[in-house]
Amino acid sequence: MERKDFSSWLEGPPQHNSQEWPGQDLGRPEKGPGSIGRFPRRIGAICIDWGLSMLLSWWLFNLNDLATLLLFCLGQIIGVGFTGHTIGHRTFGLQVQSMDGTAVKPLQGLVRSLLLCLAIPVFITDKDQRGLHDRLPKTILVNIK
Repeated sequence: MERKDFSSWLEGPPQHNSQEWPGQDLGRPEKGPGSIGRFPRRIGAICIDWGLSMLLSWWLFNLNDLATLLLFCLGQIIGVGFTGHTIGHRTFGLQVQSMDGTAVKPLQGLVRSLLLCLAIPVFITDKDQRGLHDRLPKTILVNIK
């Protein structure tokens, strides 16, 4: 018996990732328009959207936590469901698209937004950096600049 027989589970599941960048297997470029939106831009976009929700909540509801979450969710539903991006996404040059590159349908935007507000689905990602909130409605966050 060898050490690897007992501790191989520490290394996680076998990696069969032949792609060199996120989205390569989906036919997405490595950089530029159409490439996968990466972590720093995603964080920036969500911070802007959450900050705007907090400002509105402060102005309308004396900074109520539930109101902030509901305003954030409403902004996501309207923004993503009808235009493909929120103010934060637009600021960082990102857009939510269907997997085939077409505009997101309102139902996809609704499902994605509700899952995003649950927070946990965001952390269940795949090799293309798509969270569960993107995989279930079959959407993808891409760079448009």
